[in-house]
Amino acid sequence: MKSFRRLALLVLLSVVTASAIAAPAQPLPWSQRAANAAIARWPDGRFTPQGARWAWNYELGTYLEGMDSVWLSTVDPRYFNYIKNSVDALVTPDGAIPTLKPEEHELDNILLGRQLLFLYRVTQQKRYLTAATFLWDQLAQQPRNAEGGYWHKQRYPNQMWLDGLYMAEPFRAEYAVLSHHPEEFAGIAKQFVLMEQHARDPKTGLLYHGWDASRQEGWASKQTGDSHEFWARGIGWYMMALVDTLDYLPGDDPGRAQLLAILRREANAIARFQDAKTGLWHTMMNRAGEKGNYFESSSACMFVYAFAKGVRRGYLPVSYLANARRGYEGILTHFVKAEGGNVSLANTVKSSGLGGKPYRDGSYAYYLSERVVTNDPKGVGAFLLASTEMEYAPEATLARGDTVVVDGWFNSQQRTDAFGRQVEFHYKWDTWDEPGYSLFGHLFREFGAATSELDAEPTLAGLKSAQVYVIASPDNALKNPHPHFANARDAAQLAAWVKAGGVLVIMENDTSFADLDHFNMIGDKFGIHFNSVLRKHVIGTNWEQGKIPIDGKGPIFHHPHTIYVKDVCTITPAKPARALLQEGGDIFIATAKYGRGTVVAMTDPWLYNEYTDGRKLPAMYDNYAAGKEFVRWILDQAPHER
Repeated sequence: MKSFRRLALLVLLSVVTASAIAAPAQPLPWSQRAANAAIARWPDGRFTPQGARWAWNYELGTYLEGMDSVWLSTVDPRYFNYIKNSVDALVTPDGAIPTLKPEEHELDNILLGRQLLFLYRVTQQKRYLTAATFLWDQLAQQPRNAEGGYWHKQRYPNQMWLDGLYMAEPFRAEYAVLSHHPEEFAGIAKQFVLMEQHARDPKTGLLYHGWDASRQEGWASKQTGDSHEFWARGIGWYMMALVDTLDYLPGDDPGRAQLLAILRREANAIARFQDAKTGLWHTMMNRAGEKGNYFESSSACMFVYAFAKGVRRGYLPVSYLANARRGYEGILTHFVKAEGGNVSLANTVKSSGLGGKPYRDGSYAYYLSERVVTNDPKGVGAFLLASTEMEYAPEATLARGDTVVVDGWFNSQQRTDAFGRQVEFHYKWDTWDEPGYSLFGHLFREFGAATSELDAEPTLAGLKSAQVYVIASPDNALKNPHPHFANARDAAQLAAWVKAGGVLVIMENDTSFADLDHFNMIGDKFGIHFNSVLRKHVIGTNWEQGKIPIDGKGPIFHHPHTIYVKDVCTITPAKPARALLQEGGDIFIATAKYGRGTVVAMTDPWLYNEYTDGRKLPAMYDNYAAGKEFVRWILDQAPHER
């Protein structure tokens, strides 16, 4: 099976390369085309008329979630800067949000908080965490019904809407992880469980838009408290909330199993109502063919996103990728209009709700009376999310079932975080600022792998569930006063693990930053010896001193790249190792086959965020693109059956 996968991948790469040579340059992917058009349309991140009041709002939150996904897939600094400038216009330097009205207790106002967390984690600027903490405290004060469910807004007592799950729960889950509050996970899962328990129709499996626990509201059933219709975008909000919240719940948390079960039940229901001819969904989900009903774009984008991401992250069976593909083809055919650089998304319902003034009674006629527009920011944001997922989709199951573990033992440097906790930060998946490996981890997850961390000494038992183990820049005494130096026992355990089929990835550093002497006990097991020399010494911003050109003709890299490294050691290989990347007499990458497994070593931890996120290096350096090929090659070395 593995050899077939490798052959198929080589054929695919050769076809792609040949096509690139024979054909004219291809247009940008839809995610980038749509993002560029949206930035041109709303250059300052505002979509209100000139001179109109601009305030903190959930539409911007949805739109920027899509823009986040485009930055994450491209690391183009234009997208990051656009996100940052859009948020900065609404947050003061000291972290206040002047246009937010906390007394209204609107769950909608929480959504944009995800951008605050994103910007804080990347920049470490206190203002963003201060503002996010304000929203977190707001959630603690949010009114709840008798069963503990959040009111959607202060003026809608006892009402839960599907929309509210997306507005609040992914933010709440991410903040809980960041602030070390795992006890919040039970309450997060409860919000989803309550909504499904009360709003799910047993006949169709679909969810009603709203549930009034008091059964007093005019739109609510006196028997169940449910509204009367299945509104597609409402269900789309709920589905996106599920796949985004699951990213933060630990594997052993009871709520995770609950959310996975809900996601699979609802995905099954949604798939049954997908139109066979167009791949789309009607805005009134179960009313196909009835007068006035229409295919709606934002809900289709949300369903495609949830299906495709759910498959990529292992939350849904692979079969749902076919639903995503048909849905996305329908979106491109029926809703997307492109003229030159302008990309528009048509047929998005502007807004739908329940209650209020004028009163929205939740009837079929009401939902069809709402305006349908082109280039609604909620629709555009959902289209960006769907597009990036569909761009991952061709290879999103390559590593399904694999777990990539990053070392937290040989490199265990700690720092005090904003919550006063000592946390490991150097070359770790969940560190988003410069020293972290968050983007490296994202590349593994693009291919469907799971990522985790091992903070204990590596053993056969500790690595039994891992297919790939990444060790980056093992500590020396200068960088960590209490380093865990490699020893003969570690070398023996790792050798046994690799021999059984594991893939060991070693990202060393020069001797001033990392331990080489002890760590060579491990490297030498595989014929990989790290030399205590200094190469690619970079002074200031003389970037060219760290340049390594890659011709794209090797077994790892199939396209030319120019990568950047700084202050590295070199490798002397001996059997069974061989050199894979060298410049002159200096070897920078070597690999070894050992039993059923593979070892690959690099002389620099070159894929950390500082050199992959696009915000520091000149554009000529493409560590991130080269890293994607590197990751794909690593994953292809795991020899077990799929």
